[in-house]
Amino acid sequence: MERLLEALQTEHPTWQERANCLGVDPDLFFPERGASTREAKEVCRGCVVREDCLEYALANSEKFGIWGGMSERERRRIRRARALARRHAAS
Repeated sequence: MERLLEALQTEHPTWQERANCLGVDPDLFFPERGASTREAKEVCRGCVVREDCLEYALANSEKFGIWGGMSERERRRIRRARALARRHAAS
């Protein structure tokens, strides 16, 4: 079973293994309060797994850092909009 899992991981790398930020200093994505997020967002701009990264952050309620090219504030807006859409769909 362990060999099968290793083979699957080798054949199908996780989204994190294809990310532009792989090998970049993580501090870039967790700037001090008030510091620029421009450089981190630039790394994310052309990333092929940007949406996966953003969805991961949303699903796991990541409260800090740049994920999928979006700041905490931008992700909060998405969460609110999705919650509102779910409420409207349910009624």
